[in-house]
Amino acid sequence: MEQLHLTEEWDKVFPQDGRVLHSKTTFFNRYGITLAADVYRPKNARGKLPAIAVCGPFGAVKEQSSGLYAQELAARGFYTVAFDPSFTGESGGTPRYVASPDINTEDFSACVDLLSVTPEVDPERIGILGICGWGGMAVNAAAADTRIKATVASTMYDMSRVTAKGYFDAADSKEERLAAKRALCAQRTADYAAKSYARAGGVVDPLPADAPFFVKDYYDYYKTKRGYHVRSLNSNLGWNTTSSLSFYNFPILQYAEEIESAVLLVHGKKAHSAYFSKDLFPRLKGENKELLLIPGAVHTDLYDRMDVIPFDKIEAFYKKYL
Repeated sequence: MEQLHLTEEWDKVFPQDGRVLHSKTTFFNRYGITLAADVYRPKNARGKLPAIAVCGPFGAVKEQSSGLYAQELAARGFYTVAFDPSFTGESGGTPRYVASPDINTEDFSACVDLLSVTPEVDPERIGILGICGWGGMAVNAAAADTRIKATVASTMYDMSRVTAKGYFDAADSKEERLAAKRALCAQRTADYAAKSYARAGGVVDPLPADAPFFVKDYYDYYKTKRGYHVRSLNSNLGWNTTSSLSFYNFPILQYAEEIESAVLLVHGKKAHSAYFSKDLFPRLKGENKELLLIPGAVHTDLYDRMDVIPFDKIEAFYKKYL
C-alpha cells in the first residue's frame, strides 16, 4: 500500500465526543489506491459490533460531515469508519481532485472489505452511509455489494444525472450535453499540453448577490467557520474539471430496483436536491425501503445540524437491519 502521512491531532470541524474512542487507519481498494480513514468506537463496547462505513458529501473530507455522522453513530453503539474517497483529502491516488463513479463506488466496497476482516466487527452486520454526492455512490454500491445489509443516503445527489442533465434537469438536451462535452474535451487537450489538470473552483467566492439559494446554502456551509476545512475541495480549489466526463458515460443507480438489502433515503423537504430521492424511492422494491423527508430542512442542514439530522431514526433503522 501507498504510504500516507496522516494528521494525528484532532482537526475536525466538530468537537470530540468523550463517549467515543477515535483512531486513524488506512485501507486499499481494487485499483491499488490507499485510502485514509478515521475509526470511531463506542467506549466500553464488548463483543462484535455492527459496523457502518461513512463518506461524503461530494468534495468534502472525513473531518467534516462524514466524521460527524460516524462519531455520533459510534456513540450509539456502532463501529464506524469515516473515510476520504480516492484522490481526496488524506487518501492516495493521482492525479489529485478526480472523481469517478466507478472508483468512488468501489471505495465503499473497499471499506466493507476492511470492516469484514476487523476483529471487533460482525461481518454479517455491515452497513454504509453516504451524504450528498456520496449518497448516490452508497446506493450504487448497495446495488452491487451483497455484503452490505443496510444503506442510508442522506440528502442524496445523483452525480451522473446532475452532470448530464444539469440542476433540476434544466440542461437535459442532446445539444447542451454535446456543447459541454466539447468544452471538456478541449480542456483535456489543453491540460495534457500543460502537463497539469486544470481544476474548477469550489464553492463560488465571493458570493454573487443574485446567487440562487442552493449556491448560498453551500457557501454558508463551506466558506464559513461552520464547515470550512483546509483539505476540503469545496472549501478551496475544487475538482479536476474534466473528471465530469466520467459521469456522462457511466450513470449510477442503474440497478437500484434490484437492491434486496434495506435502504433509507433521508432528505430535507426544502432541499433543492430532494427530487433525487423522490424519484429514486419508487424504483426501490421491498418493505425494507424507506423515504424520510424532514420538514423545513434545506440541503446542508443534513450535513451538520444536530437538531435536524434524524439520528434517532437512523439509529433505529440500522439496529433493525444490522
